[in-house]
Amino acid sequence: MKNNLVEKYHYVKNNYMLYLLVAPAVILTIVFKYVPIYGLLIAFKNYNPLNGIMGSEWVGLEHFSRFISSPNFPILLGNTLKLSVYGLLLGFFPPIILALSFNLIASDKLKKKLQLILYAPNFISVVIIAGMLFLFFANKGPINHIIQSLTGKTLPFMTSANYFRPLYIFSGIWQGIGWSSILYTATLANVSPELVEAAEIDGANIFQRIWHIDLPALKPVMTISFILAAGGIMSIGYEKAYLLQTTMNLPSSEIIATYVYKVGLQSGDYSYSTAVGLFNSVINLILLVSVNQVVKKLNDGEGL
Repeated sequence: MKNNLVEKYHYVKNNYMLYLLVAPAVILTIVFKYVPIYGLLIAFKNYNPLNGIMGSEWVGLEHFSRFISSPNFPILLGNTLKLSVYGLLLGFFPPIILALSFNLIASDKLKKKLQLILYAPNFISVVIIAGMLFLFFANKGPINHIIQSLTGKTLPFMTSANYFRPLYIFSGIWQGIGWSSILYTATLANVSPELVEAAEIDGANIFQRIWHIDLPALKPVMTISFILAAGGIMSIGYEKAYLLQTTMNLPSSEIIATYVYKVGLQSGDYSYSTAVGLFNSVINLILLVSVNQVVKKLNDGEGL
C-alpha cells in the first residue's frame, strides 16, 4: 500500500503539468455541474426564499405527484417525445449521408466551399432562426406567396399546431446537418487508402465501397452518437420552441422545457418547476442507460 502511494505521488509530481492543464475544466465542472445539485432539494420542499432551502417546509414527492396527475402531463410528455423522437429519427442519418457525399468529392477546393456553406447555419442564433421562420413562412411571406400563386390559397404555417413540428424539426436539421457531419467526415478521412485502392482494383462500385469500407469505419461513431442522442431525448432546449410559440400552435409547441420556464421564472413556483425539471432529467438518465444496454446487446458488447 505504501509503495503504491509513493508511486502515485511520483507520477503526479512528474506529470503535474498535465494536471494543471485539466484543472480549469475540472473546477468549472464542479462549480457549474455539481454544486448546483444542492439546489435540487427545493423539488422536495415548499421553497420560500425568505426561509432558504434548509428552512423551507419538507413536502417529499408532493410536487412530482402534482405534475404526474395534472391534465397537462400527457400533453407535455407527448409533445416533448414527439419532437425529440421525430427529430432523432429524421435528423440522425442526413449528417452521415452528407459526410459520405463529401468523402466522394475529388476536388478539395469544392469540398471546402460546400463545407463552409453548410457549416454556417450552425452559428446563427436561435433568435435569428425563429425570426427567419416567421419571415419566410408568414401568411404573406415568400413561401406562402409561391403556394398562393400555385394553389390560390395560403397555409397557416405559424398559426396552426399541425405545422409546428415539421417547421421545428426540419429547420433544426437544416441548421445542424453540416456541423453534425464533422465527426463523420473526420472519421472517413482516417480510412486507410489501401482499402479504397484494393476495392477499386477488385471492381467495387461507389455503393459497394460505402457499404463495405465507409459504413464499417463509421459504425463505432454512429453507435456512440445514437446513444448520446437517445439519452438526450427529453432535453429539448426551450429557446426555439418558446420563440416559435403562438397562442394558436400551443397544443403542439408546449413542451416540458417551456412549461418549466413559464412555471418557474414567470409564475415563481420554484419548487414545482424544479420537480418537473428533475423528473425530466431522471427520464433522460433512464433512457440513456436503457438505450446503451440495448445497443450493447445488438452490437456485440460495444457501447458507452
